[in-house]
Amino acid sequence: MSNAGLWLLAAAASMGLATSWLALSLPAHWRQVFSADEVAPGYLRTLGWLALSVSVLCCFKADHPSMAVLVWFTLLPVVALATAMALSYRPALLRTVCPVFMRAR
Repeated sequence: MSNAGLWLLAAAASMGLATSWLALSLPAHWRQVFSADEVAPGYLRTLGWLALSVSVLCCFKADHPSMAVLVWFTLLPVVALATAMALSYRPALLRTVCPVFMRAR
């Protein structure tokens, strides 16, 4: 696999983490995934936005700017749909992207 392919794979992975963390930062989704009355940690939203920024940087590293923006905007709805489907059908899958240190105490 070429370097561009690895960068795009890293962009997809970080965008997957970003959409999952942003979804888990909402109280309703947190309760849906963890079945608890505790609230999501406040920094989860910040980590989600940082991971989204990392995905943009990975796309720019893979291609020239005009193609990177196109790939990033194409990748965003695909990953968001995958996160939404995981929340709809298998919310427990999102526990795997939320390490123990992120879980509320």
